Amino acid sequence: MAVIKANSEQVKLLARLMRAEAEGEGELGMLMVGNVGVNRVRADCLDFQNIRNLQDMVYQRPGGFEATIKGYFYQAARERDIRLARRAVNGERTHPASNALWFFRPTGDCPAQWYDQANSGRFKAHCFFIPSGADCPRVYGTM
Repeated sequence: MAVIKANSEQVKLLARLMRAEAEGEGELGMLMVGNVGVNRVRADCLDFQNIRNLQDMVYQRPGGFEATIKGYFYQAARERDIRLARRAVNGERTHPASNALWFFRPTGDCPAQWYDQANSGRFKAHCFFIPSGADCPRVYGTM
């Protein structure tokens, strides 16, 4: 059962984003990017108040994903990537991205905070950051 509305084309779009942002992090890293994307659609807070679907989230400007301006993002979604995207849309969450709205790849250690958002942990090269429950209660709500 999906936790956000998404048609097959939107799931493919999320799959392309997940691959472009984290293919080098393996399936788990790609799933975490999917967690962040789904959380942004659900959040309705902070930088994501006008995000209503996966397409809005993927192409958000400013504040969107850097991968969308690079050619690799525009390759067709692979079947295994689509399966991973469906898992994210269906609500599968993986720590440290479970409640994260942001991630980035630092050159060194993860900072404790990034733009006033707490670090929830690191997976391989990416650091994940979460809003407070007071700022974004929908991110912490049940799926």
